Amino acid sequence: MSVVTLRLLTAGLTAAALLTLTACDDDGSASATSSAPVAPAPATTSAAPASSAASPASSAPAAASVPSPNVAQTAGLIAALKAVDPALAADQAKAIGKALNVCQEIKAGKDDTTLANNAAQRFSGGSVTLTPEQGAVIVAAVKASFCP
Repeated sequence: MSVVTLRLLTAGLTAAALLTLTACDDDGSASATSSAPVAPAPATTSAAPASSAASPASSAPAAASVPSPNVAQTAGLIAALKAVDPALAADQAKAIGKALNVCQEIKAGKDDTTLANNAAQRFSGGSVTLTPEQGAVIVAAVKASFCP
């Protein structure tokens, strides 16, 4: 067993023990809840470095103003993406994530040319290379489906 595994196991068992402790009420009787604070497990380091690809447009305040598509809106968006290129909707979660980024840029007030170019770049990858015109179709689909 590695040192990291032992530390995680120890932290997990400690947290579980703290959660199952019973405390005494003022009258001395046992209570099922504990008033003692539970210490968080120690932070572990990841082998992969944190991504520095986050842009200012993806900050928390901007993300809060971007609506998430509901089921019907998602279906419409996925259909529009498939019309541009079926590969764009192969991974629906990724497609929605990219569409949310497009919506953030729309909400930030970027001009149509920038929106189209960025959408084309954002959705390009693998076997798909999109033109700015296809990017404009994606922007229109995002606006029509969930990001007015």
